[in-house]
Amino acid sequence: MNGQDLLLPFDSLNTDLRQARRRALAGGGLVLSAAALALLGGRDALAAGSAANESDLRILNSALGAELEAIAAYQLGADSGLLTKDVRPLAMTFQGHHKEHADALAATVRKLGGQAVTPKAKYGFPVDQLKNQADVLRFAAGLEKGAVSAYLGAVPLFGDRALAQVAASILGDEAMHWAVLRQALGEAPVPAAFVS
Repeated sequence: MNGQDLLLPFDSLNTDLRQARRRALAGGGLVLSAAALALLGGRDALAAGSAANESDLRILNSALGAELEAIAAYQLGADSGLLTKDVRPLAMTFQGHHKEHADALAATVRKLGGQAVTPKAKYGFPVDQLKNQADVLRFAAGLEKGAVSAYLGAVPLFGDRALAQVAASILGDEAMHWAVLRQALGEAPVPAAFVS
C-alpha cells in the first residue's frame, strides 16, 4: 500500500472541490449566505427560511461524506483486533471527533435547506492490507492527511465566510489527528512547515 492508495477515499471530495472552485471563479465572486449568518447567530428559524448557496451545500455534503467514511474507517480499526489496549482508545477518541464533525455538518446542511448525505452501506477499505497495528495507523494517518488537504482546498471555496471558518476549525482538528498518528508510528509529527 502506498501513500496514493490511502488518499483514494478523498478523491471524490477533491473532485467536488475542484468543480466548486471553477463554478465560484466563473460566478465572479463570493456571496455571503444570510442563512449561514443566521444559523451561526442562533437564529435557526431565519436560517431555515433563507436560500443557501448551492455550491456551499455541495461542499458541506462532500465533507460530510468524508467524515462518515472516517467514522467507518476508525470503527474498522477498532474492530480489527490489531490495536493495543493503549492505542484503541485514541482511535475511538478520533472517531468521536469525526462523529461530532458529521453531526455538525449534517445539521448545517439540513438547516440550510439541503438534504444531508448518509453513510454508505460499504466502503472500499483495504482490509486485506491491514495486518498489524502499524498498518492500521498508517491507513488512518493517510485518511487524516487526505482530510487536511480536502478541507484546505474547501476553505477558500465557500461563498459564505462563516462556513469557511467552521471548515478551517475542522481542518485544525484533522491536522492534529494526523500529527498524533504520525507520532504513534515513530515518524516526525509535523513533517513540514506547510501542508500541501
